[in-house]
Amino acid sequence: MTKLQIAKHARDGKLNKIELLKLTGNPIDFFDNLENLCKGSIEDLSDADKNYFLKCFGIFHKDDDTFMLRVRIPAGQLTFVQAIEIGKIATLYGENYIDITTRQQIELRYLKFNDLFEVIQRLQNIGISTFQTGIDNFRNIVTSSFDGLGNQKIIECKPLINSMQEIFLENEEWLGTLPRKFNTAILGTFVNDCNIYGHDCCFIVAKKNEKIGFNLYLGGKVGVQATNSGIFVEQKDVISVYKAIINLFKEFGFRDNRNKNRLHFLLEAVGMDEFVNAIKSYSGLEFEEAGEILAVGEFILDSDGILALNENLIAYSFSIPSGIFTGEAMIEAGNLAKIVQGQIRLSVEQSFYIVCQKEYQEVLENSSLSMQYHKYQNIFFRNMIACAGTKTCSFGVIDSKGLAIEMANFLKNEFPKIDGKIRFYWSGCPKGCGIHGVGDIGFEGCKTKDENGNKVDGVHIFIGGKATKEAKEAKILYKSLPLDIAKEKVKELVARYRNEKIDNESFEEFESRVEI
Repeated sequence: MTKLQIAKHARDGKLNKIELLKLTGNPIDFFDNLENLCKGSIEDLSDADKNYFLKCFGIFHKDDDTFMLRVRIPAGQLTFVQAIEIGKIATLYGENYIDITTRQQIELRYLKFNDLFEVIQRLQNIGISTFQTGIDNFRNIVTSSFDGLGNQKIIECKPLINSMQEIFLENEEWLGTLPRKFNTAILGTFVNDCNIYGHDCCFIVAKKNEKIGFNLYLGGKVGVQATNSGIFVEQKDVISVYKAIINLFKEFGFRDNRNKNRLHFLLEAVGMDEFVNAIKSYSGLEFEEAGEILAVGEFILDSDGILALNENLIAYSFSIPSGIFTGEAMIEAGNLAKIVQGQIRLSVEQSFYIVCQKEYQEVLENSSLSMQYHKYQNIFFRNMIACAGTKTCSFGVIDSKGLAIEMANFLKNEFPKIDGKIRFYWSGCPKGCGIHGVGDIGFEGCKTKDENGNKVDGVHIFIGGKATKEAKEAKILYKSLPLDIAKEKVKELVARYRNEKIDNESFEEFESRVEI
């Protein structure tokens, strides 16, 4: 442990502001008093309440004195009962607004202070928690939208996710006590549809000497892909390894500069070999070298937005532009899932599938929900991500959600008939919450000047991110383009893809083959 101790000691200087707030109270005590607190006035909230304690339970105070509530959806899997209740909550308390996020979660917005405790109670009554979805906690554990399903299944990961959550969720020992947020992903399918390499801790299905388990990658974050630890983790050892990793991060992670406190920086300071040796020591396990990664497939939906999971099972796609959804539509989705005896699977691309038997396909196709969203069932909307942007985020530079939709509609009009797959990922600022760095075509919001010298909204355009078969950050192609010029440049890229792609290859495959 010498290197870990030395690294921690070297960064044992002044605690950051959030660490100091942690010393002022206990999050569990705060939550126990939340019901009484919500009966009072918003003016009763202290800075510590707004900046730390509320966030431990997924509650974020906004400038207009409303609140956003982040709702944990493990593996992105929703029953029809849960979907209907979430929809009802959004319509009753949240101005009928829902965001689907890049961690397969739900965000409710425009909530009033006095309603917060009641909303959380209603969610708890259907088995859904908001605990630890903000600040220095374990964020929602993501996996493939097709986890455990049909011909995509290698290892079903939802039971492992449940076991991982049992370690920390609503556990006082882990509530708000990490040095920084901690993102986890575990993938057990042939397709990587959850940006598997972009998390602090990544378990990726692999094969070693006829055994099926996971290769472990560590230290991913926005703008940085995770690094191969070099070890193969058997299924039976996943929980022990996970416990070792999170205990090491909690004990030796840095607590000074919040911009440099993620696991990535601890690994940078001590080296992967030292950290892996510490995992071995903490877990009492020895490991074989990393195996052959099996999650190298890619899927392209058919023109109707359907993925056949086997001859009897389908995943029916509902493409939700920029993840902007409504409570009424979520109720409808829940009722539809009930009718077809299916399940809702949220995606990291801010949309969702209803998984059901193929015999119900016609019911889905003829539903009012499908008719409402069918116009978005095309290459320009299917694989879109857009962060919150200026409308709901204080860091936003541009309205990324609105501009992503505007760009998609522009391209749809320019290219009414085109198949394939292009991932358009939008971030409203350099923080990169729209993971633009792994998009096929990525956009980062900025301010620039138009031809008349006027200050206008603009974007930097990135090209060549990889997030399916391999991990690779995109490179910048154009800097500081006004949006009208950006549209024309993207139009040129799409035209080249249409004209030069082979059969139905994705843009990711296309960009790997040609030089742009």
